[in-house]
Amino acid sequence: MPVHSPPSPHTEPAPGCESDTAPEQQTAVDKALTLLKSLAELDGEIGVSELARRTRLSKSTTFRLLGILQRNDLVDRVGSDYRLGAQLFDIGSRAYGPTTPLLQERLLPHLADLYELTHETVHLAVLHGTHIVYVNKLHGHRAARSPSRIGARLPAYCTGVGKALLAFDHDAAEAAIAAGLPARTEYTLADPDRFRADLRRIRQDGIAYDRQEAALGLTCVAVPIMGPAGRPVAALSIAGADRRFDPARFAPALRRVAFEAGRTITAAKARQAAPRPPFAREPNPPAGPTFPSAATLPVQPVRTKQTCLD
Repeated sequence: MPVHSPPSPHTEPAPGCESDTAPEQQTAVDKALTLLKSLAELDGEIGVSELARRTRLSKSTTFRLLGILQRNDLVDRVGSDYRLGAQLFDIGSRAYGPTTPLLQERLLPHLADLYELTHETVHLAVLHGTHIVYVNKLHGHRAARSPSRIGARLPAYCTGVGKALLAFDHDAAEAAIAAGLPARTEYTLADPDRFRADLRRIRQDGIAYDRQEAALGLTCVAVPIMGPAGRPVAALSIAGADRRFDPARFAPALRRVAFEAGRTITAAKARQAAPRPPFAREPNPPAGPTFPSAATLPVQPVRTKQTCLD
């Protein structure tokens, strides 16, 4: 994945990192959260000085709070730079429901199968409200530039995985339309009627396309993963550079992998729901040989040899 280049000294603080409260009025928790939000804007690492400038905190405060966050596995130190820690993703994944860790674990082999079949960027995503969250992502050396990264959220209406899931969730689809469909590119389906028509086609065909709707130069094909009761629990996608990527070519492989992934999730949930048998006590081990005690042994008469003397 591309590494974020530090901005020039005149760059404004990162969006979302400013606070309405002056730094001197912020609590330590406020400042620590500001640091985490700033780190979340990056794809790579950042140094203390640059992070302090972005968050408008002093360098000493930034360094001290980063040390506390590092001790709690919320940030990782890489040389003299810092990045978000894996613990944050573990916490964040649970915010999207108890199923997400199960999807991450059980569907990783299927995602790997999909990558081996295509050698393109492959995604696993779930729907959260009107956004999608990328649960996993695999890519190779020729990965197309993409706004997706593990743990990131994007509007569902302009992504292949998002449309694949919205097509089977009427309430979420209407909520997305009500919230507005701002055009991210000239190809985004920003008109509600066109968007609804696309969702109808997806429900009929079972496959969704993102033709440069989320990012210019990026094309994607996606299908839902159906779980118990025939409802989608997640979506898989394949993405590539528009100039060379033919989404229809990979549709059959994508359908096959999604079908197998759905069987895996259905079986896993059935095992979770099945009542466990009561704990059975192991039988006592067979007794070993018994020996009579000295008190129970029969007393044998003692015979003495008598000698006759003449």
